[in-house]
Parts: sequence; structure tokens; C-alpha cells
Amino acid sequence: MKLTVHYFSRYRETVGRDAEVIEGQFASLDQLRQHLAGRSGAWQVLAEQHLMCARNQDMCGLDEPLKDGDEVAFFPTVTGG
Repeated sequence: MKLTVHYFSRYRETVGRDAEVIEGQFASLDQLRQHLAGRSGAWQVLAEQHLMCARNQDMCGLDEPLKDGDEVAFFPTVTGG
């Protein structure tokens, strides 16, 4: 399975990249997130309990299943004041 992963806002700044292509077997967005957070160091930012994600430009939950060719995005929750 080949996925394109995009990082936005603080996540992009923390991990130091906008996007990457990942190859592997991931049943869900959460499995992919755990894999990325397991890289340690700056990548642990993706282990945050509250984050937003999308699959193929549609907002979804971490339980969203993945398939080959999907485009995934991770971004922090938005707060305002």
C-alpha cells in the first residue's frame, strides 16, 4: 500500500516536512498515525490525543480504513478566542 501523507500547521513545522509518501500496510488512519509517532523525537507530536485528520480531502476519524493510493492529512485542532 502506498499513501501520500500531508502535515499541516504546527505538525508541518514540528516534523519539518509538508508531505511524504509512505509504503506499508495500515488498516486505519490510527495505525498509520501510531507508525509515524513511533519514529520518536518530533514525530511524537502525532501521538496527541486530539488531532484532526482527513482521507482523500474528507474529514474523518482515526478509525477510517485506508486503501492503496489514499491521500491522508493530519492537522492540529483549531481553537479560537
